[in-house]
Amino acid sequence: MAFGVTREELNRWKQQVAAGNIAYLTHYWLDPRFPGITSVTKVGCSKPDKLIQWCMRYGLNPRYIHLRSEYPHFDLIGPKQLEILQEERLWDHIRRFSLQDQYS
Repeated sequence: MAFGVTREELNRWKQQVAAGNIAYLTHYWLDPRFPGITSVTKVGCSKPDKLIQWCMRYGLNPRYIHLRSEYPHFDLIGPKQLEILQEERLWDHIRRFSLQDQYS
């Protein structure tokens, strides 16, 4: 289940992904497979090679890229989510979803 994101934010992310840019969308998320995880950051890009390079840059396995939609993306969760958002200087994502408190 995803919530906490506006239609405008989602549409902006989709536009950036479709344009071939690396785009970040963080939203609240609950999945019983991941207890204690309350948010996910979808890192999308319509150019799979570019998304694979992004994964390699951060030491992530590109095997987990979701390619089944028109918006290919990698789901970031847990401490790695915070680490990458910090490196990308996406402070608004960190503050809005209280990631600093959750993973520090």
